[in-house]
Amino acid sequence: MDVSSGWALCNVRLVAMPRWAGLLSTAARAGLLLLLGSLLFSCPSLSHRAPEFALTKIEESDIKDDSGKEPVTEDDADPEDLEVFYPTDQWQALHPGQAVPAGSHVRLNLETGEREAKLPDRENGESGTKEERRRKRLGKVDVNTNSFTSEELKKTLAKMKESEKAERKAREEEVRKKFRPIEQLKEEFEKLNMKIETDYEIMVKLISKFNSSASTLDEKVAALYDLEYYVHQVDNAKDFLSMGGLRLLMEGLNSSEASLKEHAAFVLGAALSSNPRVQIEAIEGGALQKLLVILATEQPLAVRKKALFALSSMLRHFPYAQQQFLKLGGLQVLRSLFRQKGMEPLHVRVVTLLYDLIMEKMLLEDPQHGEQMEEKIQQYRQVRLVPAVVEQGWCSLVPNLLAMPEHDTREKVLKLVGVLVAFCREHYRGDPALGTTLSLLRSEYEELAAEEQREGDKDGYFRELLGSINTIIQELR
Repeated sequence: MDVSSGWALCNVRLVAMPRWAGLLSTAARAGLLLLLGSLLFSCPSLSHRAPEFALTKIEESDIKDDSGKEPVTEDDADPEDLEVFYPTDQWQALHPGQAVPAGSHVRLNLETGEREAKLPDRENGESGTKEERRRKRLGKVDVNTNSFTSEELKKTLAKMKESEKAERKAREEEVRKKFRPIEQLKEEFEKLNMKIETDYEIMVKLISKFNSSASTLDEKVAALYDLEYYVHQVDNAKDFLSMGGLRLLMEGLNSSEASLKEHAAFVLGAALSSNPRVQIEAIEGGALQKLLVILATEQPLAVRKKALFALSSMLRHFPYAQQQFLKLGGLQVLRSLFRQKGMEPLHVRVVTLLYDLIMEKMLLEDPQHGEQMEEKIQQYRQVRLVPAVVEQGWCSLVPNLLAMPEHDTREKVLKLVGVLVAFCREHYRGDPALGTTLSLLRSEYEELAAEEQREGDKDGYFRELLGSINTIIQELR
């Protein structure tokens, strides 16, 4: 075979083996493969352009450069550094360094010795590559890399930045219209902080105003009124004592002015509420005796009401004060209020106080408290409140309040009668007026409870009162 014929054979494209090759025998097919192999070796265009088609193994040392390093091939290049090849429906030559989109058809042109690529054949009018479908979805894409110059791109980016900056300024301006700058707020807060005073400082000023000889009666009353607000807090009440506030209140209780007595008792009651330290100092300072004197003497209703409030705050949860109260004849003082005209609003308050004190002791003596409350239990055992109540005739005094029309008053009286029934049972059984009163109340509250139930309130207020009446009646049978 001459060279020209060899070149002609080299121009034949490498295609798939035809179907008739399968009809040849094994020996014939082997011969055919040898013939094709010899043609590949004899083709100059393939021997130096397509080393990957050589049938001999190329040693790794044969492809190294003079420096001993492997040259960077197309396959080894960073994909981000490769130029993107945009295939079309026609075969196009692939240049070195171009990245071919996935799914493209690639062939080796034996006439030119170059690799070529194109889009896959269309089926049903749709492209077979993801890139084509993506471009179709995104719309028309100009694949001409020279469509935009660098200056045009810079101008476009600059316009985008200017647009973003304008939008940001518009948002900032909108915020400025709605809110004040932080600097202005800081200045205003600094001005406010200069005017803010602590509770301690305020109480010092109020005490000074009360003690000042230049202050009028109204100014002293206003000072006491403001102090009542602050001493509700436990810590403020303790600070109030350290300032000499107890002495100030005792002066107010000894004043001949009813308004000063009233507000001084009000402040004392607020400071005593749930504050053991104030309770101790108050009873040591003689406040208990002073309050009993105000309740036992003729005073306006408003003064006695605040004095009873202060007395209640002192006695609750303070067994020592309760013991001193009994020794000083406190029960007799409270009972005297029931004989005086115009003191009816205080009756229910006294009943509530007695009920709370009796229940406080009964609950504390519950075995569930264990040894932790043993010391306090011993203190309460020294307070013989219930025997004193029975001895001084409260068993007959309390039920008389059931004749009052207010449901709230009846509720509190029924609670106290329910507690005393265990100690006054014989007296109650021999009191026909009490039996008649309970029967009338039961009939009244049965109707009210039935009306509640018809309205859908099965556990209403009147049903609860009816339950208390039925319990007392059952206990007296």
